[in-house]
Amino acid sequence: MAEGSFLRFPDGFVWGTATASYQIEGAWNEDGRGPSIWDTFVHTPGKVCDGTTGDVAVDHYHRYQEDVNLMAGLGLNAYRFSIAWPRIIPEGVGAVNEAGLDFYDRLVDALLEKNVTPYTTLFHWDLPQALQNAGGWANRDICQQFADYAAVVVERLGDRVSHWITHNEPAVHSFLGHFLGVHAPGLTDPMATFQTIHHLLLSHGLAMKAVRAAARKLPEVGITHNLAPVHPATDTDADREAARRFDGVFNRMFLDPVYRGSYPEDIGRLLEIIMPKTEAGDMDIISAPLDFLGVNYYTRHVMKHEPDVFPLQAEEVYPEGREYSGMWEIYEPGMYELLTRLKADYSPGKILITENGIPVPDGKDFDGNVRDYRRIRYVRDNLVQVYRAIEDDVPVQGYFHWTMTDNFEWAFGHTMRFGLVYVDFASQKRTVKESGRWFAQVVRDNGVAPNASGPPFLPR
Repeated sequence: MAEGSFLRFPDGFVWGTATASYQIEGAWNEDGRGPSIWDTFVHTPGKVCDGTTGDVAVDHYHRYQEDVNLMAGLGLNAYRFSIAWPRIIPEGVGAVNEAGLDFYDRLVDALLEKNVTPYTTLFHWDLPQALQNAGGWANRDICQQFADYAAVVVERLGDRVSHWITHNEPAVHSFLGHFLGVHAPGLTDPMATFQTIHHLLLSHGLAMKAVRAAARKLPEVGITHNLAPVHPATDTDADREAARRFDGVFNRMFLDPVYRGSYPEDIGRLLEIIMPKTEAGDMDIISAPLDFLGVNYYTRHVMKHEPDVFPLQAEEVYPEGREYSGMWEIYEPGMYELLTRLKADYSPGKILITENGIPVPDGKDFDGNVRDYRRIRYVRDNLVQVYRAIEDDVPVQGYFHWTMTDNFEWAFGHTMRFGLVYVDFASQKRTVKESGRWFAQVVRDNGVAPNASGPPFLPR
């Protein structure tokens, strides 16, 4: 890759944005939608840092056509969105809510009318509360219930939607929701955490089979994992082992079952007491071939050995002298490191970058424009790393920016903005940011200039 050269991506490369139903839709109790675990969580005082909720979010349920028009205006050729399970089957099982299916019917038709290809995620964390009351993801029954729900959705949309993702970030939903308790359902139960991991993965395998059986067009089905390189804080045996343990739990624990049909042996020995209970045939279901792997990349993890931290004896540190966003370290080389590691260790046939983005403070300047140059720099530098990986024969075929519009950012509420489009949450007015205009140019060019001109502080 020549210094300063324009980097053109392969023909047919997919350019899109990604969202999640609870974070954008609003209409939390309209048209037959049942309550989700996130509705329960955000209405519990103290769970969201600024006291906001997803009751309205960015009102995408009512404003979807405006948002689709914005996507088309940016020239995007794909849009990744998730289905709200409680909007389709309010109790999680039983009666189907036709009004919920009708909404996604309208959304898919609006996308196709604008030549935007839908990529549909079946679960992005908004579990029906009724299923949580029955044990949630720690209850094995939920695996088949999820597959049954997937079949209902695909039977309605599968004549027009060909790209399906079963789960988004099982690691985050497991650990933040069931171990740390900072996400819904707010549990701090190690046993439930690891059983949840297994049931999310098992339900993924069952849902893949259900999608392929119900689809009327030949589907592509995959799963999206949030993955990250893990580095030792120092070049010592203790810190290297701490990094390997962390990598085992947060990366290999989710990749090995899908690609190798087993949980990592070293993690099984380390966490023997809390490892999930499995049944004969489970791993065959989990490791059924994927059509693609979705990769969400944001940052790396730097770990040091810490004996008092249960159960990994590893603690994350944040190196001095680095640049940080509102939530984590900015470390773009990790994108290349991660993608080449995936190729070397797991040989996925196709990879989509299903999320990549950054929360940085932004707002309107005196003239109404939003000049979010830090976001542009972050995305540009990550795209350079994606291009490097493609040059090294890593089969990356698409990139989805997180996210389209500013949204309800889980326990951070409205305090973290990720969007290419600025949203005034009071008025719901949308304004395309400078990053949105820049990304539209990337899509038009099917490529990126590593040292693009701009304000003097944009390049490194």
